[in-house]
Order: sequence, then C-alpha cells, then structure tokens
Amino acid sequence: MNPPQAFQDIADNLSFLDDWEDRYRYLIELGQALPRLAETEKSDRNKVHGCISQVWLVADRREEKGETILSYRGESDAMIVQGLVAVLLALYSDRPAAAIAETDAIAIFDALGLREHLTTQRSNGLVAMVNRIRAEGQAAA
Repeated sequence: MNPPQAFQDIADNLSFLDDWEDRYRYLIELGQALPRLAETEKSDRNKVHGCISQVWLVADRREEKGETILSYRGESDAMIVQGLVAVLLALYSDRPAAAIAETDAIAIFDALGLREHLTTQRSNGLVAMVNRIRAEGQAAA
C-alpha cells in the first residue's frame, strides 16, 4: 500500500521524534489543527463506541471513476485521541472504499511505534476507530 502523502508526512515527522513527550506534543498539535465538527454531527450515529473518550467520525461518500471514495472528518474530547483521529484521517480519508477496507492501520501504527506508549484504554479506542472505518470501507466497496 502506498500511503497518502498527508499520512507519509506525519510518519516522516514522527520518525524524527525520539522522545515520547515530543511525539505526544506532535499528536496534540495535529489534533488541534483539525476542523471541529458541527454540534449536530456529534450524534450517537457518528459516535465511535468502544472508546473511553468521546469520539465522533463522519464519513462522506462520493463517486469517482466508478469507485466509491470515502472522506472522513472526526473529533474527540481528549487531546491525544484527537491527535490519533488526525493521523487516522490522514491515512484513510479521500481513498477508495476497497483500499480503506484493506488498510490495517493498527499494523501501521505498530510499525511507527505509535501504540507502544498508549494506555490500554486509548489503544482499545484506536482499534475501535480503525474497525469502524474499515467496516464502512467494506460496506461501501
């Protein structure tokens, strides 16, 4: 899989940061840069269940050259989780549904060392977000 450039830029930046405090700060900055969802989008329909913090993901669909393309927007009430949302959006957004369904973000996050310092609850929440996104990709493919 060739990751989207936005995700590759994040991965490259993370590779330069050896200290976990710096990585956390970078994740927080990524999350702060995300546009906020409208209050009406923070509904139970968009809520990711299985996260200890509040997380909402909104999938927008469009057709391009006979393929369903999914774009994602998201928000969390927790700073680190909001940063993880930003990384997931960079990885999955604006891609064909079939590619989204096939992309294992957990393996990618593990390869980047992004899960090794997450609490169990945050890691479980990350898995819940990935499972939701991939299931939407599978359903749309």
